[in-house]
Amino acid sequence: MKAELVRQHVNPTCIHPTINESRGEFSLAGFFKKKDQDVCVVPRTIRPQEEILTLPSMLYGQEDQYGFDFTQKTLSVNVRSQLSSSAKNFDTLYERTFAEALNLHLRCPSMVLGELYMIAVKEYDSDSANNKEVAYKATSNQIAKHIEKYLLSFEALNNRTTVSNEHFKYEKVCLLIVDFSQRTPKIYHTDTELQTDGLLPNNSSASIQNLSFGSFISTLLDVYSQRFGAGMFR
Repeated sequence: MKAELVRQHVNPTCIHPTINESRGEFSLAGFFKKKDQDVCVVPRTIRPQEEILTLPSMLYGQEDQYGFDFTQKTLSVNVRSQLSSSAKNFDTLYERTFAEALNLHLRCPSMVLGELYMIAVKEYDSDSANNKEVAYKATSNQIAKHIEKYLLSFEALNNRTTVSNEHFKYEKVCLLIVDFSQRTPKIYHTDTELQTDGLLPNNSSASIQNLSFGSFISTLLDVYSQRFGAGMFR
């Protein structure tokens, strides 16, 4: 994802943590809590400015080392994956996903947020993993309905276009559906690919069209330019 940001003409010095690092995340303060952000893109002209959080923030009285302006003008993308028990834990995982957007947007309504979420078509077998072996569970006969649920649910959090409401949404969501059991892992990009492999009912209203990686970064950058001006990450 960082490589795609650079390909889209983002100056590497704007990306945190830096290209080859996973440590050094920014812990940004929202309405309810502070949370490490997986990838932050920050204009080089913006500097942190410490402030003490005030009411109505739930963090009232705590120090924010970055400050409101820095936080709101940070483009933040969080990356999550679920390689096993994705059906069993769906409700908890989904609630956590929209809570993260709500937390930041309640404090910083104009903040541009992205969510990249990956699920595995064939889940890893945890018992085998404990023995340092790679094996997969048998595919459930409910796999198509399971993937349909993910598509519909994440589309409901996708494409936030207003700064005045829909704080639970992300400006852009990418849902990666990957089959790791193949020699070369297969990433699904289209509804036809999913239907051909029996992973989406043919008559489903769910679609991966607006959730694929192809337009993920470019959409986030376009929304950022509309809100804060073009060329901020050059």
